[in-house]
Amino acid sequence: MKATLLSSLLLPAAANARFIEAHEATQANRILPYIDALLEEAPAFSTDKFLVELSPGETRYVTEDEKWELRRAGQRFMDITEHEDLGTLRASSRSAAVFPKNVKLQDELKPLLANLSKTGMQEHLEKLTSFHTRYYKSEYGRQSSEWLLQTVRNTIKEAGADKYGVKAEHFKHSWGQHSIIATIPGKSKSTVVIGAHQDSINLWLPSILPAPGADDDGSGTVTILEAFRVLLSSEDVIKGNAPNTLEFHWYSAEEGGLLGSQAIFSEYEKTDRDVKAMLQQDMTGFVQKTVDAGKPESVGVITDFVDTGLTAFIKKVIEEYCDIPWVETKCGYACSDHASASKAGYPAAFVIESTFEDSDDHIHSTEDLIKYLSFDHMLQHAKMTLSLVYELGFTNFKELEAPTEIGEL
Repeated sequence: MKATLLSSLLLPAAANARFIEAHEATQANRILPYIDALLEEAPAFSTDKFLVELSPGETRYVTEDEKWELRRAGQRFMDITEHEDLGTLRASSRSAAVFPKNVKLQDELKPLLANLSKTGMQEHLEKLTSFHTRYYKSEYGRQSSEWLLQTVRNTIKEAGADKYGVKAEHFKHSWGQHSIIATIPGKSKSTVVIGAHQDSINLWLPSILPAPGADDDGSGTVTILEAFRVLLSSEDVIKGNAPNTLEFHWYSAEEGGLLGSQAIFSEYEKTDRDVKAMLQQDMTGFVQKTVDAGKPESVGVITDFVDTGLTAFIKKVIEEYCDIPWVETKCGYACSDHASASKAGYPAAFVIESTFEDSDDHIHSTEDLIKYLSFDHMLQHAKMTLSLVYELGFTNFKELEAPTEIGEL
């Protein structure tokens, strides 16, 4: 029975080398001590079916176990069971998003960028990876979300920003690990969103095996937290002088099929929230494969299933404010939480640590550890994040979107 179960866990993954690397050759030995506990839980395994979307319009019903089989085979998806209607309300009213032609706030950003700290990111990531797992259905997942919310709130209080209405709240979910939304009010309700997912997973035995999730997506979580911290040092920002509201999101249950972000953007769609841009940071710290291949260290800019205008502006931000270049890459459908925003009809983009093929091969296992990451590289992502949210936060989108007058042609 144990051998059969172990085979069912290991064999589907052999189809995709991205999830079976040299370091996983001993994965079976790591799993064996947990098999007895797994078998004890087996009668409680759910046979419920979930509707997943594998590509636009391609859906199927699967069990929870079959979800992980898909993921081990390298197949990404959205679990649309509770949000099958996401995107339908805005389908007829979507218009092309417009973004600035160039960056322009160098003078304001220069002192802010100088305050970004690798130390803060490392301290936060050490704590985040100390939880046994951040699997969204686990008690550890709930505890890590509670810690993260308190950390975000402490960041707000230390900046004195709570006096001006800056706040952080849980966006609650039925599975226990809640998403987090930090809000910096601006002069309008038009909103710029920066996101990362806080959960982790071990695709071999999600409810049992450790999942430190240092890169996926602990790195993105602490990267945007650091950008948020420094952003709050701007008096103009915390006093609400930016034309747009700024939000930082830490999503729950990305690994389960973008569940947390779908719930949030489904509500935003239903309440007609005006989201001008959404950027996802998922994996920001691994560069070893890039370096070993003799390629330049770069910020990976995803070009498929994203908003082209926002993506083009992100490239300009990287060119102006980062010390390394960008490189184009693709990751497929529903590869991170930007897909939820995009499906809801909002302009969304995604950046990653490198080209997709050179990204971290330790993810979704016990080996997704801090020791493989570069905080220097994460600092570049923090620079990009801070610069983008500041530039777009102070962008007058009404002027950009206004029809061109004949006299201006």
